Amino acid sequence: MTDPKPVDSLSVQEDLRPLDALCCPEDAKSRIAGAVRTILDALGEDTSREGLRDTPRRVAEMYLEVFGGLYEDPREHLKTQFSADRHKGAVIVKDIRFHSMCEHHLLPVVGRAHVAYLPDGGRLTGLSKLARVVEGFARRPQLQERLTDQIAQGLEDILRPAAVLVVLEAEHMCMSMRGVRAPGSSTVTTVARGVWADDHAARQEILSLLRG
Repeated sequence: MTDPKPVDSLSVQEDLRPLDALCCPEDAKSRIAGAVRTILDALGEDTSREGLRDTPRRVAEMYLEVFGGLYEDPREHLKTQFSADRHKGAVIVKDIRFHSMCEHHLLPVVGRAHVAYLPDGGRLTGLSKLARVVEGFARRPQLQERLTDQIAQGLEDILRPAAVLVVLEAEHMCMSMRGVRAPGSSTVTTVARGVWADDHAARQEILSLLRG
């Protein structure tokens, strides 16, 4: 992993989209099921046959599950905090497995997240909370660049750390299954905030820990 430059992905502030929760429509399940049935009909399939009879319902339930992050504010997990005034170094959680859905094709994105922050004023959160933040933002129609930014912004908003570094490595099924058909390819995105955005040596030190 080479030392990537800090990324202002998508012109960060212009396309972070709301970080907080949306309201799930009461008829979401029935509307999704109807849309899936319409797609299958358009493909020439017989939606009354045994194998497809329950597919619209199953897909609707699946979408509400994998897009469940739309209806929560993942930052809420970070509000569980504790103090550790004597800890002056970085906190790093590596290899957080996640899955998301590419918003362009609604195909899966599967990868790993590495999250690091430098506490300021002794404000820490539980390690599992970092994984929950990744999971929450990932369970939305996403761009990998935006997901990277949202994780970093979420930490900044709640923990107010001196620095944040987020690195995502993921395989996109829209590249593996269709189009260029390049299975096994990996996309890497990175965002550095605070002192790690400006201090190359400090950022390199954190990246070396991620590589180790």
